[in-house]
Amino acid sequence: QQPQFQQQPQQQYQQQQLQQPHPLYLLQRASHSGQVPGSSAFAEPSAPPLAFAGQNQAANSVPYSGSHPTYGPRLAESNYSHSSNDDGMTLQDPTLLPAANMRPWTASSRSLPLAVPSPHFAESERPSSSASSATGMPPMGGLPLANTVLESSPKAPTPTMASLDAYRTSIKRSNDSGAQLDFAKYVLEHARGIADNEPSLKLVKKRYDMLTEEGLKWVRKLAGTGITVHRSNIAAESQYFLGTVHSRGIYGVPRDDSKAFAYYQQASKAQHAEANYRTAVCYEVGVGTRRDPTRALQFYRKAAAQTNVPAMYKLGLILIKGLMGITPAPREGINWLKRGADNATPECPHSLHELALCHESSDIPGVIPDETYARQLYIKAGKLGYVPSQVRLGQAYEYGSLGCPVDSRRSIGWYTRAAEKNDADAELALSGWYLTGAEPHLPQNDVEAFLWARRAADRKLAKAEYAVGYYYECGIGVAHPDVNEAQKWYLKAAHQNNRRAANRLKELKQMGVNVVPLSNAARPRRGKGSLF
Repeated sequence: QQPQFQQQPQQQYQQQQLQQPHPLYLLQRASHSGQVPGSSAFAEPSAPPLAFAGQNQAANSVPYSGSHPTYGPRLAESNYSHSSNDDGMTLQDPTLLPAANMRPWTASSRSLPLAVPSPHFAESERPSSSASSATGMPPMGGLPLANTVLESSPKAPTPTMASLDAYRTSIKRSNDSGAQLDFAKYVLEHARGIADNEPSLKLVKKRYDMLTEEGLKWVRKLAGTGITVHRSNIAAESQYFLGTVHSRGIYGVPRDDSKAFAYYQQASKAQHAEANYRTAVCYEVGVGTRRDPTRALQFYRKAAAQTNVPAMYKLGLILIKGLMGITPAPREGINWLKRGADNATPECPHSLHELALCHESSDIPGVIPDETYARQLYIKAGKLGYVPSQVRLGQAYEYGSLGCPVDSRRSIGWYTRAAEKNDADAELALSGWYLTGAEPHLPQNDVEAFLWARRAADRKLAKAEYAVGYYYECGIGVAHPDVNEAQKWYLKAAHQNNRRAANRLKELKQMGVNVVPLSNAARPRRGKGSLF
């Protein structure tokens, strides 16, 4: 059943556009709410399954955050969950699924190719599924900081000054360097929470500075001074910790890439695996030191030999593709990827995905193409939460590739998992599924189709910008066709070298001012040559 749109005066519609961050004057949920575009309720896209009547949708949304508008869609945990099936998807009763809170999207960070972003190695970033590594190196998002305390964990209860004093007294009586390092991290972790209990801002700052200085003093003492190389694990861990502090500029310490590199290098001399990896990245990117591919490769090998999973992944890719000026060694590279895949974690499942790409390809010496094995690897990576693998599985079940049957239910399920993590390609794919529908699993819904495309377009995905323009031009999911708005989106897509958008702009220009909206145009279809 197509939603019926209510026409409204153009002046009123334009006024509403000016009052909102986005012109999303759509049905609250066309299938059951009865709200019409132009009303006071503004819809938000929802992932499958559709909400049922009687459910409070407003309670499942997330408010706007910062300068990046987010729609806070109601994303259920998905209609699908892991099971013993071959891909871990099984249908559940959607009424029993709680809504998952959507983390506000920001476009403040981008992954550098070939390396962890600059020296910061900050909070983990999700690489885009569109960054395929079939022809190049996939971006490597920032990895979690091993044994590194972040500021004020919200889950840990904040200690009182009395309990901290008692802890301090016991540590001063102890000669256990490991316990002393744990205490230093504990002080740094809770410095913000303890300081916030002070009655004035001046005292808050004073308390915070005092606590962070105390914690860092302990760490510096354990790390040693000068150029002395300490062979104990505690000293190396302390040096690695200080490198992270200087790299990120936290705890009141100004960012200093040179000092960060010096600490990483010093810890690496004590065979600290994470420090070896960080040192390799610094040499590769040229952060805190000059670029030196030869040294970078040496440190990647050292870290990989110590079972550092990110190093295995990076070393495998360098050897397979012959990066950093070396002669390709695909057989050795595949062996490192296999080791990385065997040790894959939710923080670093990259080796699984890359190994799957290798077995999809037919131009890597020593690798026999095997779609079944590639699918198994994608499934493992998808279960670990790796977005590009989830999107690839969604495509496989949508188009019947990798030996998968065409299965709309599983395709939507994998796309949903990726969309929950704000992947633009997955969001545009869900737009396509809502546009055509997939009965009985997903009712057709023009409004949801538009909203998911708009969400992907706001992430600067060119083909999504073109799709939004087409929706506006045809009046799909919006109050009425709007050629002017369509042209704006076509122009955005054309600026990203989208040929279809550029061609459509030329056609509209040739048609002149008397452009007739494509209200009777053929609806977009799925498959080759479609919007998606």
